[in-house]
Amino acid sequence: MIVTSGRSHRHVNAVTDRLLRDLKDAGLGTPKVEGVPACDWVLVDTGDVIVHIFRPEVRDFYNLEKLWSTIAEDEPA
Repeated sequence: MIVTSGRSHRHVNAVTDRLLRDLKDAGLGTPKVEGVPACDWVLVDTGDVIVHIFRPEVRDFYNLEKLWSTIAEDEPA
């Protein structure tokens, strides 16, 4: 899982477009994409890797990093 941010709706859209173009050029096919119309939070699912691209305010609100760190701490060693 990759979590990253764009500075604005337009930046999130541009990062998404570039990622999709690079994946296609690398021969990795067309991933599933959700959230492009709003570009607050775009999810790109390549099958093996999921990429979350947020606007900063949305990233702070959902705080996925804390969610995953909490889950990892709760798992038995």
